[in-house]
Parts: sequence; structure tokens; C-alpha cells
Amino acid sequence: MKCQNTYGTKSWIYWRADTSWWRRKDGLLIKTISIRGELDEFEQVNIQQALEWTIKNKFTEDQILKEEFILLVHKKMFGEVWEWAGTKRKSNKNIGVDKFQISIEIKNLLDDCKYWIENKTFGPDEIAIRFSHRLVKIHIFPNGNGRHSRLIADIIISNLFNNPIFTWGKSDLSQKGEVRKKYLEAIYDADKGHLQPLIDFART
Repeated sequence: MKCQNTYGTKSWIYWRADTSWWRRKDGLLIKTISIRGELDEFEQVNIQQALEWTIKNKFTEDQILKEEFILLVHKKMFGEVWEWAGTKRKSNKNIGVDKFQISIEIKNLLDDCKYWIENKTFGPDEIAIRFSHRLVKIHIFPNGNGRHSRLIADIIISNLFNNPIFTWGKSDLSQKGEVRKKYLEAIYDADKGHLQPLIDFART
């Protein structure tokens, strides 16, 4: 059950960068899954369907910059595999804002992005990557936050700026190696306020 690259978009770009096996099976809809490889394949089929949905549709700024849309994209990516897809996490993690601050931080981000676009505060790539990175820091969902944030960045850059989607190292980010190392280093730099390495990586 391999994902087919139907529309020319490489869905493995959205493979999990977190290589650890899922901690719990709570909410797993496909009960026959017993190993990580099976989960990866089911998730990739679902993600491919989400990619096809984004390619077939054109979204406006008013549509994209709403909390409902941010949640919907996650639901499209993982809704066939996880029952909690598209819903905000209900517990605190060692990463992300407090669970009670999630909606507040999403609103702040959406408002900030509208301001960036209206005032041309940053260039298109930086707006998309800055938005994506902020999503990861909020950590809206129990899982899939990095993959979701990369697809959101692609939706923003292609729909709001009519620019090509990002290539994200042209690699499966779940595989250990130089590309994954560069990606994680760029994320750490962005966490410290240095966003350019992540912007550069997204275009490699």
C-alpha cells in the first residue's frame, strides 16, 4: 500500500521528523496496525489524499487564516488514521504552550500573519516559514505538528503568493542522515530567533 505521487507532489516530504514509535495507541482507528512501518504507510496514504485536496482547491486569505482551517488541514491529513485528528490536544507536553493557551496563541498568530501580509513586513517565504514555525511552537495537536506545519507553509506560499511550494530538503525527514540533521539544526536556530537557516532549508 505505497503512496502514489499522483499530482507530482512528493508526499514523503511530509513524513514524520519524529522517529520515535508512538507512545500510546489511544485514538488509533486502524486496530490491525502493530508496527511502525504499517502506521507510516497508512498515514502516508491519508496525507497523499490531503495533498490532492490542497492541489485541487484554491484557498483565499480569509479561508486560510482561520482557526477552523488550521484544524481542518490536520483532519484531512490524519483523519483516516487517528480519531483525534483536527482536534486540539487536551494535555500539556514538554513542548508547546499550555493547553489552555492554544486557541489564544492561534488567534495571535493569525492576526500577526494578516498584519505581515497587509504591511509586507516580511517577504513571502519568510511569512510562510515564520507562520509554520510558530505553529510548531504552539504544538496544537497530540502528534503530527511538524508535518502539518510544513503543509500549511506550502498552502500559504502557493495560494497567497502564487509561489512554488517548498522542497524541504527533497528528502524523507524521518530518516537519519545529513538532511535530517540540517533540518533539526535549522529548527533549533529558528527557536533562538534566527529564521533564515530554516527558510534556506525549506528551499533546498
